[in-house]
Amino acid sequence: MNEPFSVPVTVRGYETDTQGHLNQAVYLNYAEHARWSLLQAAGIRQADLVGRGVGPVALETTIRYRRELLAGDEVEVTCAFLWGEGKTFRIAQTIRKADGTVAAEIEAVGGLMDLAARRLVADPREHFKELASDPALFGL
Repeated sequence: MNEPFSVPVTVRGYETDTQGHLNQAVYLNYAEHARWSLLQAAGIRQADLVGRGVGPVALETTIRYRRELLAGDEVEVTCAFLWGEGKTFRIAQTIRKADGTVAAEIEAVGGLMDLAARRLVADPREHFKELASDPALFGL
């Protein structure tokens, strides 16, 4: 199995809370950044999705906080799409410190919405495959 797509992030001081660790809401921002970075690396721009009349939607997100992150910490945020049957897909993400320590695990359920019908498309995998110049980044 190939290594999942990842992006580096440095924890910024203004993202920390009064205890000095990364604010819990920022973990979602890091995960979202990695997801959009994967789309861009695969050759899919936001304008491409809108032009096709679709947009990704988050249906469920679970975060497991494992270790605190502090200002200045260098982390890698991974992103792997997991395809099943039907209208939804899963996204598995890990935020890992430079020393390999897992700081958080994020699991999400997503879909691809038809922007006109306001309903999920039947097979999001096919849309991603057709739009991507490098569908292998999605495991396709």
